[in-house]
Amino acid sequence: MAVTKTPAFTQTGRTINAVATAAKTTYNDSTGAVKLADAGANGSLLKALSAAPRATVTATMLQLYRSSDNGTTMQLIDTALMAAHTVAVTTAIPKTTFSAIAETSPVRLAPGDSLWIGAAVALAAGIVFSGQVEDF
Repeated sequence: MAVTKTPAFTQTGRTINAVATAAKTTYNDSTGAVKLADAGANGSLLKALSAAPRATVTATMLQLYRSSDNGTTMQLIDTALMAAHTVAVTTAIPKTTFSAIAETSPVRLAPGDSLWIGAAVALAAGIVFSGQVEDF
């Protein structure tokens, strides 16, 4: 993006999704991580992120990473605790929100950055992560 005195506003919004199935127990590499999204050509803002299990789950730490080299080097930037839940036809599946990420406090991504997700506990059916990104 060229340097200018004109304010830069986001141009397009998109929904991003990924499913984590493996346990991610290391915090500095891509082992067990799943790519959630790449930043737009001029950078992006992550404005919301949540996760929901697709099967009964024990309590687990959910993780969000940023990488500037497509997963070779990972920076842990946020976590959230997913409560244990038994999935049944008579219950709603709870959504776990990364509360530090919001419209008023987005995660800024530089061009070339990527977002990765992980869960501390493996779940064969998977944990679905869903977010809202706006690209510059």
